[in-house]
Amino acid sequence: MMMNELNTITVFILSLAFLAGLALGAFYFAGLWQTVKKLPASEHPVRLVAGSFALRMIIVLTAFYFIMGGQWERLTVALVGFIIMKIFLTRKLGIKKAA
Repeated sequence: MMMNELNTITVFILSLAFLAGLALGAFYFAGLWQTVKKLPASEHPVRLVAGSFALRMIIVLTAFYFIMGGQWERLTVALVGFIIMKIFLTRKLGIKKAA
């Protein structure tokens, strides 16, 4: 393989890691949003919050481990995608300011 082909493959893999980070961020924060919305009607709010947190954290950390594949660059790019999705969802779903 030529050096140009390796760079193209690397960019493609990092792009996939970024997209996976966006998807993980959407999953994590949408799950958090659903948990918060269900809190007022919950009979066991502590169990709901703890269970939701544990499930979301296990899924996200396991996914990051597989995305990383032993290369810190992939993990970094995936985390950037995760944080960008957090910022996006926080602005979209956040408290609306009074006009």
